[in-house]
Amino acid sequence: MSAVDEGMSPADELLDIVDENDRVVGQSPRGEAYARGLRHRCVFIQARDAEGRIFVHRRTPTKLVFPSLYDMFVGGVVGAGETYDTAALREAEEELGVTGLPLPRYLFKFLYDDGAGQTWWSAVYEVRCDLPVQPQAEEVAWHDFLPEDEVRRRLGDWEWVPDGLAAYERLTAFRSTG
Repeated sequence: MSAVDEGMSPADELLDIVDENDRVVGQSPRGEAYARGLRHRCVFIQARDAEGRIFVHRRTPTKLVFPSLYDMFVGGVVGAGETYDTAALREAEEELGVTGLPLPRYLFKFLYDDGAGQTWWSAVYEVRCDLPVQPQAEEVAWHDFLPEDEVRRRLGDWEWVPDGLAAYERLTAFRSTG
């Protein structure tokens, strides 16, 4: 259950704090974890429609992290005590505004570090979404399913979330070694 479902601010959502090996070492409210640069867990889910197009969206200006930037993943933080798999399904359904998605397929995990004190373990997934999407207005300002070649063309034109861009680069490399 997300912080919004519980009537709390997203900044109050409790997260597991993890070490460099992704072992839980404590818990902290999300806002404090961001402010203090505490390492936590996130999921990135690349959603594709029946035609193989990628769900791309622009985040709302009210997001705690990377407001108003574009992303080619849906996802978010893994709550305290939550598994990556559970968070991936929850976040995908929340952000796409659907219910009944298949369980996203886990691909790999990496440690994101922006070099300026923000770091999180990032599990990357993929899911096919054949359902009509209705993204949450408080999360998504604009969205569309775009062909992969168009996403690649937009990489230099649009301002992308840096962690999503890092995940995309790793996913591209992961698929090329396939």
